[in-house]
Amino acid sequence: MTPPRRLAAVAATLTLAALTTACGAFGQAVDCNSAAQEATTIVTEWSSAISASATDKDAIGEASKTAATKTKELAGKYDGEVGAALTDLADGFASIEGGDLSKASEFTGKVSGFQSKIVSACS
Repeated sequence: MTPPRRLAAVAATLTLAALTTACGAFGQAVDCNSAAQEATTIVTEWSSAISASATDKDAIGEASKTAATKTKELAGKYDGEVGAALTDLADGFASIEGGDLSKASEFTGKVSGFQSKIVSACS
């Protein structure tokens, strides 16, 4: 599966998780639907940006930096495991801020693992 298709599949999975999950963490009600939906939006935007600029190292780096920043801001809204899972996703985006296409492709394969962490934190 090509990276853009894999990302689309991951985005769909995150959306499904967002529609079917509700949770609480550390005694504080956490709206996991919102967290998952926002994470899905960030992943989708990143996927679209790198798909449009698949050979432009600078564009891939900028898209990854933007996604990392947005995900870190989102993680700051949540405590506990949800915040930690979002921070891990942000760190994944940050790891490809240099625009390395091979790292972007590798990261694409790991996005579902981040989704699993969010869902697990919400159970």
